[in-house]
Amino acid sequence: MAQMSRDQVAQRAKKLYADHIRAEVETEESLGAMVIIDVETGDYEVDPSGLESARKLHARRPNAELFGIRIGCRAADAIGGTLERTTS
Repeated sequence: MAQMSRDQVAQRAKKLYADHIRAEVETEESLGAMVIIDVETGDYEVDPSGLESARKLHARRPNAELFGIRIGCRAADAIGGTLERTTS
């Protein structure tokens, strides 16, 4: 697959999350964890910070285009505030 722009990576990851991944990972126990998505294959991994997930995905595909989404939140991080929960 040709290299994508940042916007294309984000757009594809959000679509994969909404269409396929959200139903599998958005549980009470996983709220606030990070899901890291390989936007080309749809593979994903979940862990509290996303670091281990990114390492696992890169080990499988070193040139993977990855994108992280904080489960159940509108943003991945907050500076000087709190993370706002999404409503489903």
